[in-house]
Amino acid sequence: MRLRKTLGLDGAVAYTFLARLINILGSTGTVLLIVRFLNPTEQGYYYTLLSLVSLQVVFEMGFSFVIQQLAAHECVHLKITDGGSVNGEEVARARLASTLQLSLRWYTLAAAAMGLILAPVGTVFFARHTVGAAHVDWLGPWLAAVGASMLGLWCTPFYSFLEGCGQVRAVAAMRLRQAVVLSALAWGAMLLKHGLFSPALVMVGQAAVGLLFLASRRKLLLGLLRHRAPKTTIRWIGEVWPFQWRIAVSSMCGYFTIQVFIPIIFALRGAVEAGQMGMSISITSYMTVLALAWSSTKSTPFGAMIARREFHGLDRLFRRTLIQSLAAFAFIALGACGVASLLPAVAPRLAVRMVSPRLFAALALAAGANCVVQSLATLLRSFKSEPFLLQSLTVAALTLLLAALTTPRWGNAGAVLSYFVATAGVGLPIAWAIYLRARCGYTCVGVLESWGSEAR
Repeated sequence: MRLRKTLGLDGAVAYTFLARLINILGSTGTVLLIVRFLNPTEQGYYYTLLSLVSLQVVFEMGFSFVIQQLAAHECVHLKITDGGSVNGEEVARARLASTLQLSLRWYTLAAAAMGLILAPVGTVFFARHTVGAAHVDWLGPWLAAVGASMLGLWCTPFYSFLEGCGQVRAVAAMRLRQAVVLSALAWGAMLLKHGLFSPALVMVGQAAVGLLFLASRRKLLLGLLRHRAPKTTIRWIGEVWPFQWRIAVSSMCGYFTIQVFIPIIFALRGAVEAGQMGMSISITSYMTVLALAWSSTKSTPFGAMIARREFHGLDRLFRRTLIQSLAAFAFIALGACGVASLLPAVAPRLAVRMVSPRLFAALALAAGANCVVQSLATLLRSFKSEPFLLQSLTVAALTLLLAALTTPRWGNAGAVLSYFVATAGVGLPIAWAIYLRARCGYTCVGVLESWGSEAR
C-alpha cells in the first residue's frame, strides 16, 4: 500500500496507465507490422492520413475539457447513485442536465461539419501530392478514416461528461478495454494486407467499445437528456464560450506544434521522409501520453477541490502528481532512446523507417517538455480558465515559422530542430512562468481564507 501511494497508483491512474501501456505495446507491434507489410511510401501515406484525421481537434474546439469541468463543478452539489439517479440541489441538477444537452448538440454539429469539410480537403491534398506514388490506393482508406473519426468524435462528450461526474475510474476501465480491441484490429488489418484501412478499423472499434460502455450508463445519461432544463441554465455565451474559445485555440495550436510536420514533410520532401517522421513522433507522443496518466486523471479532482476552495490541498496533489509523471516519463524516455540507438546495428530495416537516434533523442526531450506543459495546463484549466492562450499561439507560430525555413532544405532534421526549439526552448519557460504566477495567486487566496476563518 505504501509503494502504491508513493507511485500514485489509484484505480483511475492504474487503469489509465494500463490502457496506455497496452496502446504502446500494440503500437510497437503495429510499427513492426508496418515495416513488414507496408513499403516506405505507403508508410508515409499511413502517418499522413493519421495526421490529417487528427484535425478533428479543430472541429471539437476544446469542448471536451470544458464539459468535464462544468460537470465536475456542478457534481460537488449532487449525489449520483450507482443506479444512475441524481440527487441534490435542483439548480445543480438542472445545470448538469443542461451541460449534457448542450454538449450533445455541439458534437453532433461538429461531427457533421468535420465530415463535410475534411473529406474533400484531404482528398484534394492527397490527389495533388501523388506524383510518383500513384500506385498507392489511398482514397478508400481516407474516406473510411474520416467516417470513423466522425463517429468517434460524436462519442467524445459522453466520456468527458461521465469523468466530470466522478466516474473517472469507470471511463479509464473502458479505455483499457478499448486499448485491447484497438491493438487487435490494427494488427488484423496489417496481417490481412489492408494496412491503410487500419486507422478506420481502429476508430470504429474504439467507438463500438465506447457505445457499449455508454449503454451501461443509459439511465443516467437518458435521464439527464430528457430533463427539462431551462435554456438559460447554462449560458453558453456567458459561461462556456469565454473559456471554450481559448481552449479551442490552444488545442489547435497543439496540432500545429506537432502533427502538422507530417503533411508538411509529405508535401515538401515526399512520403518516405514523412513516414520516418510520423513513426518517430508517434512513438514519442505515446511516451508523453503514458506519463500523463497521472495528471490527466486528476482533472476532475482538481476541479472539485477548486469548487470547495481547498487550494493548499490542490497544490500538494499537483506537485506530487507532476513528480510522478516526470519520473515515469524519464524512465520510459531513457529506455526508448537506448533502444533507438541500438536499432541501426540490430534491426536496420526498422532503423531506416525512423529518424536517426540523435534526432529521436531531441524529439524525446521536446516531448518531455510538452509533458510538463500539459500537466500545468490540466491544473490551471481546472479553474475554468485558459491562461496558456498566448503561450500556445507563440509556440505554434514559432514552430511553423522555423519549419517553413528549415524543412525544405533539411527535411526531418529541420522539423525536429523546429519542434525542439519552440517547445522546450520557448514554450516550457513561458508555461512555467504562467504557473508560478497563478500558483502565487491561488495559494495566497487559500491563506487569506484560512486567516478569515480563524478570525471568525
